[in-house]
Amino acid sequence: MAYFFIITAVILRILPHAPNFAPIAAMALFGGTYLNKKYALLVPLAAMFISDYFIGFYDLKLEFTVWGSFLLVGLIGLWLRKHKNLRNIIGATLLGSVLFFIVTNFTVWAFSSWYPRTIQGLVQCYIMAIPFFRNTILGDLFYVGILFGSYEIVLYLVKNKRYLQYLKKY
Repeated sequence: MAYFFIITAVILRILPHAPNFAPIAAMALFGGTYLNKKYALLVPLAAMFISDYFIGFYDLKLEFTVWGSFLLVGLIGLWLRKHKNLRNIIGATLLGSVLFFIVTNFTVWAFSSWYPRTIQGLVQCYIMAIPFFRNTILGDLFYVGILFGSYEIVLYLVKNKRYLQYLKKY
């Protein structure tokens, strides 16, 4: 399953898509929640590294911040293992989106020449990032819905063996 996630994430990052509408944070949250702890944090990092190899590496400070943000989302997923319900999944998704927005844009402000290193520059940085934040939230909710929803539906069907009854009819 880990290889499937990595390959899928790499493909989805390489294919044209809306800025910040990507599956990595959702994979990190899902991985932290469901995957073996060994792979939980490794899968999103591997997906980022491989896709960045094809897309092109950029500023290392920002890159490490992005990767670190996904690690933090994976840690939220580890917490979610024992607290899994719809409200917490949505809350964890939004927390991950906000965390990514705050941390990565702070890094852009602190280490790039795009904004003055003043409070006004920091505010301007966050304001300019709002359209990307919208896509981050929408992408994270979409991919979390797909991953968690699909997994839980399959798990429910397997546990209740309804899939066998359905297959026997046909």
